[in-house]
Amino acid sequence: MRRLAELFSVLTLIALAIGVWIMLRPPSPAPPVAEAPLSGAVSRIVVEKSLRRMTVYVGDRAERVWPVALGFAPEGHKTREGDGRTPEGLYRIDRRNAASAYHLSLGLDYPRPEDRARARAAGVSPGGDIFLHGQPNERPEGESLPGDWTAGCIALADARIAELFAATPIGTVVEIRP
Repeated sequence: MRRLAELFSVLTLIALAIGVWIMLRPPSPAPPVAEAPLSGAVSRIVVEKSLRRMTVYVGDRAERVWPVALGFAPEGHKTREGDGRTPEGLYRIDRRNAASAYHLSLGLDYPRPEDRARARAAGVSPGGDIFLHGQPNERPEGESLPGDWTAGCIALADARIAELFAATPIGTVVEIRP
């Protein structure tokens, strides 16, 4: 009878420990929710450098908000080639490259005439080849480089640039804010 009481006590303690563990364990992360495809062509893109955030609009509706990586020295407007800054201002998508060294890319019309004039006055090259693009092609699928690592471009996760690439026509306005 005593052994049965001891066994019951042990089983009760085990059940109590399991109950406490269930109540105190951290919740399982929610599975990712698949977003519906963009509901039309992208009408404009807004990049907020200080927040490392891109908002994608279809019509007047914000359809996506994504984190981005910028140039390795992102503060301030790009003034010359090699400064590591991401330009600021209004630009347009002027080219598409499915065979980029990065997972897809959408080119911006930087430098604008005023960027060229400013650089000429300073005796420097304004640089060029500013893109919205994915991760370097040699990276494993799904892996994103941390921090600000581009030479002045705006980088996204590969799945996000693929969605953006599919829905963004030439001429789409890109506003890059400080």
